[in-house]
Amino acid sequence: MADPLELFGHPVLGRIGEGAASVIYKVRDPHGTKLLALKHVVKRSDKDQRFLDQVVEEHRIGSPLVHPSIRRIGKLLRKRRLFKMTEVGLLMEYVDAPGLDQIPPPSPLDAVRIFIRIAEGLDAMHQRRLVHADMKPTNVLVGDDLVKIIDLGQACEVDTRKERIQGTPGYIAPEQAHRRRITERTDVYNFGATMYWTLARRVIPTVIPPKTLDSPDTGPLSSDRVSAPDPLDEIVPGVPTSLAELVAECVQISRGDRPATMTPVIDRLLRVERELVTGG
Repeated sequence: MADPLELFGHPVLGRIGEGAASVIYKVRDPHGTKLLALKHVVKRSDKDQRFLDQVVEEHRIGSPLVHPSIRRIGKLLRKRRLFKMTEVGLLMEYVDAPGLDQIPPPSPLDAVRIFIRIAEGLDAMHQRRLVHADMKPTNVLVGDDLVKIIDLGQACEVDTRKERIQGTPGYIAPEQAHRRRITERTDVYNFGATMYWTLARRVIPTVIPPKTLDSPDTGPLSSDRVSAPDPLDEIVPGVPTSLAELVAECVQISRGDRPATMTPVIDRLLRVERELVTGG
């Protein structure tokens, strides 16, 4: 299907990406030359209502957030038919940068500097009692002196219990897979899994492994069946033990064994940065 010429009065300049039921377009402000991103969802059946609701929730949670490491959320646009919402658009900051999963593997020092920026963005969310709940490499954009957390579609308040399993195989925390309370430690786990992939280019063992042709999805594993990932300092040259230990703590199956907030994670990442800069 061809892309629309305009959406909600905004000229469409191209397609940026796609989600489960959404398409994100690069658009232009109809009143100027400013470039924006627009997430677009159309209700084609009653099953699509939850996707519209998710965008509305993303706007509610994301629009108050102002931080250099979080993509800004703007207006929520709606179309109705017979008083029922049939289409939504979410205007967002346009960021011309690739995902963390698309850039060449960074050096340990460059990776740590990216991690610090991500952790600071997550900490800003936690200060407002919000959890991102889907941190992974595809949800981080990285450019020249730029790191942006994107996609707040699964974000929620601290202590939320979700009705459905939400998260990404290979990054999902046990409490997400088993529909328990979502807390700051959930982001710590997702973030730890993201750090691991960025450095090792492989996902950690999780209660919901990535789907493969020979391993169909049969539901979450019990936590005691999930093994610890290989230590990063044993498989990635140049990764200091201090960083490997931090990542290992972040992805502990028992959330009580993880750092409680991003604050100690940031402090330790800053110490790792100094260690890498000074050579120990």
